[in-house]
Amino acid sequence: MKLSTNNNKGSRILRSLYALTNKSLVILSLALVNIQAPVQAQVQEQEYTTPSWWFGVAGGANFTFYRGSVQELNSDLTVPTAFRKGFGIAPFVAPLIEFHKPNSMFGFMLQAGFDSRAGAFKQVLTPCNCPADLSTNLGYLSVEPSLRFSPFKSGFYFYAGPRVAFNIAKSFTYTQEINPEYPDQVADPEVNGKWGYINKTQLSMQIGAGYDMPLETGNKNRHDMFSPFVSFQPYFGQSPRSIETWNLTTLRFGAALKFGHGHKIAPPVVMTTRTPLVIAVADPVVKFSVNSPKNIVAERTVRETFPLRNYIFFSDKSTGIPSRYVLLRKDQVKDFKEDQVELYTPKDFTGRSKREMVIYYNILNILGDRMGKNPSTTIKLVGSSANGPQDGRMMAESVKDYLVTVFEIDAARITVEGRDKPKIPSEQPGGTKELDLLREGDQRVSIESSSPVLLMEFQAGPDAPLRPVEIRAIQQAPLDSYVTFHAEGAQDAFTYWSLEIMDEKGEIQRFGPFQQDQVSIPGKSILGTRQEGTFTVTMIGLTKSGKTIKNEAVTHMVLWNPTTDEEGMRFSIIYEFNDSKAIVIYEKYITDIIIPKIPKGGTVIIHGYTDIIGDESNNLKLSLSRANDVKQIFEKGLAKAGRSDVKFEVYGFGEDKNLSPFDNRLPEERFYNRTVIIDIIPGK
Repeated sequence: MKLSTNNNKGSRILRSLYALTNKSLVILSLALVNIQAPVQAQVQEQEYTTPSWWFGVAGGANFTFYRGSVQELNSDLTVPTAFRKGFGIAPFVAPLIEFHKPNSMFGFMLQAGFDSRAGAFKQVLTPCNCPADLSTNLGYLSVEPSLRFSPFKSGFYFYAGPRVAFNIAKSFTYTQEINPEYPDQVADPEVNGKWGYINKTQLSMQIGAGYDMPLETGNKNRHDMFSPFVSFQPYFGQSPRSIETWNLTTLRFGAALKFGHGHKIAPPVVMTTRTPLVIAVADPVVKFSVNSPKNIVAERTVRETFPLRNYIFFSDKSTGIPSRYVLLRKDQVKDFKEDQVELYTPKDFTGRSKREMVIYYNILNILGDRMGKNPSTTIKLVGSSANGPQDGRMMAESVKDYLVTVFEIDAARITVEGRDKPKIPSEQPGGTKELDLLREGDQRVSIESSSPVLLMEFQAGPDAPLRPVEIRAIQQAPLDSYVTFHAEGAQDAFTYWSLEIMDEKGEIQRFGPFQQDQVSIPGKSILGTRQEGTFTVTMIGLTKSGKTIKNEAVTHMVLWNPTTDEEGMRFSIIYEFNDSKAIVIYEKYITDIIIPKIPKGGTVIIHGYTDIIGDESNNLKLSLSRANDVKQIFEKGLAKAGRSDVKFEVYGFGEDKNLSPFDNRLPEERFYNRTVIIDIIPGK
């Protein structure tokens, strides 16, 4: 009983110390703010500049709190009672580099050195009522790059950034004493060993505050700085092992000694003239260019392999199938054919690319038709709802009831499950932006199956997509035939910009105003009925200071003019939100199915897209990155087949609402915009 009381007391001490150290971070920050004013007042005339680069060393103590459970220490030793809490104070020492310009708010810091997380767990009692202790010498080589932020442009600063740690020490010591009620027992020997299942690498983060205090050296061009600091490193990513639940939370108190060198300041120039001083402000630099693609002399009949997303999206607080999905009557089932789905259109359907979305809105009918023709197939319907697993299960039951009632599928072939989030959710932990759109995409029923006849080629398992639908259509002027005007830097430099396009006769057409860096215009809008022409294009930008800037380029344009019949093929690769892993799933499909269909001398046009969620510039980079990943797989497969006759065109359109395949009004449209489209054009 006495031993249990001591343990409770120790637990209270640990909790008090944890609370105290958390408060210390706030108190130190406030104290550093209060002392900045008098230090700022001690500004003297300088003969040398303040350095921008600093080099030195940082040292301190890590106050590390253990949480979670540990029992299986390694494959040879499992102790009888799990350890759950602990604490340790251990050293940290690292060389450092800093960059921050004088009187600037932002800078960069890098520390890399020895980072100990040594400590001891709280004593526990084993089943024999024997006290047991566990301590560990846990150590890492840590690399900690950080962004430095000085809100008052003074010595006080905050910093934050990632921490990458590589394990270099993992020993432990375990002791089990005797039962105090039986003093004649012989204690077990102390066990010294090494942790098993250790994570060799950790990726976590830190946030902290510090204060730079100049030191007087007597050397005018050398600057020395003493900088006390405190940082907090939460348990995210700090699990030492790949099993059990042991995690670390660390408070670090320390100081850094930094050194830098300044440059001699030139003496001021005395102005004796009374001529007013005119300061010239440089015009913003905007790089302007025009890309006018060559004519594609064909009317493309496209045989499109359209992917089927295995999701049915539901409205919030509703468990009924939305009306935009096509729901048949029982007497219509015998006439339904998946290659003629355009005969069955949604009631309230609007938007671009109607044919493709009509296919998707018939997904339940396509699934029911395939299951009816293949009586051995089975599926699982997983409903996910933010309103709880029961709501998700009712959504799945709605889909099951439709298939059983209308298509007369045996109910035993369909199982259902309810969840609060999908297995692959759009909303990620810690996300704060555009949550309404992300959550709208997570309100859905997923179709899972292990029946190969229902699934895409080379796919298996519950996450495999459904087999795509093949359709034929006449393609209008393709995106790759548009004339693209690049005004790199215009979004930052201009309030808006416009175009004046003059032909050989001096006739001028005007387009705009625009605000983005890139604009695409169909060639027909410029050429009209002309087949081709040479044009002088003038970009006219209005700067934010009210000044007009002009840039000029000459380009030759050719009208996209169909004259002969040509059949192309189109394939699509679809992605989850902010993800590029889908390309791994499709690699064998591209290599074994698509590449053999590319005709000799053909052209592969690859278009990357995203939905509207996220930063526009990041989405543009993501779409181009996905498109280039697809190109690399094509090139690898063609090289393996000994072919070098195929040409490539790669485009990344990001979230451009004028060029995206679908609207972004509904979650299914946004999901289908997360895509790379592959057009295969025969050689001429």
